[in-house]
Amino acid sequence: MDPERFFTASRVVIVAGKGGVGKTTVTAALARAASRSGLTPLIVELEGKSGMASMFGREPLDYTEVELAGAGGGHGAIRARTLTPDDALLEYLQDTGLKRLSKRLVSSGVIDMVATAIPGIRDIIVLGKVKQIERAMAAGADGSPDLVLIDAPAAGHAITFLRSARGLLDAVRVGPIRSQATDVQEMLTEPASAQVVLVTLPEETPVNELVETAFSLEDEVGVSLGPVVVNGLYPDVAGLDADPEEAAGAAGASLRGGEAGELEAAAAFRRHRIALQEEQVERLAESLPLPQLRLPFLFTSELDPTGLERLADAVLAGVGATPDLDEAEAAP
Repeated sequence: MDPERFFTASRVVIVAGKGGVGKTTVTAALARAASRSGLTPLIVELEGKSGMASMFGREPLDYTEVELAGAGGGHGAIRARTLTPDDALLEYLQDTGLKRLSKRLVSSGVIDMVATAIPGIRDIIVLGKVKQIERAMAAGADGSPDLVLIDAPAAGHAITFLRSARGLLDAVRVGPIRSQATDVQEMLTEPASAQVVLVTLPEETPVNELVETAFSLEDEVGVSLGPVVVNGLYPDVAGLDADPEEAAGAAGASLRGGEAGELEAAAAFRRHRIALQEEQVERLAESLPLPQLRLPFLFTSELDPTGLERLADAVLAGVGATPDLDEAEAAP
């Protein structure tokens, strides 16, 4: 599929997955891949504690939108910000001429009290701000990004987060909260407005949780699902089946005592891990018939801009191998 068409299929992409599967990394890789396609993505970080900015060599994010990477050479700029319910509500009050009230709310703790009294209200405030950005994009407002990528909470909270609008619609019959929930629910259930990209590791428990989350999101929220991202696949290595002694001899080298055995054990471990990962990827494909984007495992504790480019390469390769929507619909 053409990358630009792929990345603009929905104005908002919510990246979700079990904690520890690398959804923040995947969000950054998707942003970099979109940027290399000439688009201007906006990353929205919800929990305010990720290492998103460090992957681009920048300072931690806050509520103010910043540029993580500049435009140039055919690449679009990458922008980013955090989005918290308190800041979103204060911005709303200030925009509606209630600046003094907003200061009192902060100092008195009323915001926390209201959030406790009305479950889901904090989530709907955040999603309402996302909806505001999405509306500006749909209207072609100046300065709007081409794509919003949301680094969502971990899977369990993500379901609660995305279900907040439907829950409030069931509980609140009239008023501004219902109006906000209605707008958010419309955004979540309109494929051109929003879709969810789920991330997993090629391991049994994360795959099980992803499949369960996918069906819950479709059944309980009605949101569209984009491709699944399988993160952390061990790349295959040529020569894993070679005899260490023979390989060393062919390279004009020699092995010390015990090294051949250690190399054989390391190769056997790698083959075993690759086989296990392939088994989980196949099981995921059978359980959830969605396109897959596969990202390699990077043997590093902290992702830097160079590693991010490698992941963006993998994203773009996966997008290129994804059937075009028209072709898929026309297939018998």
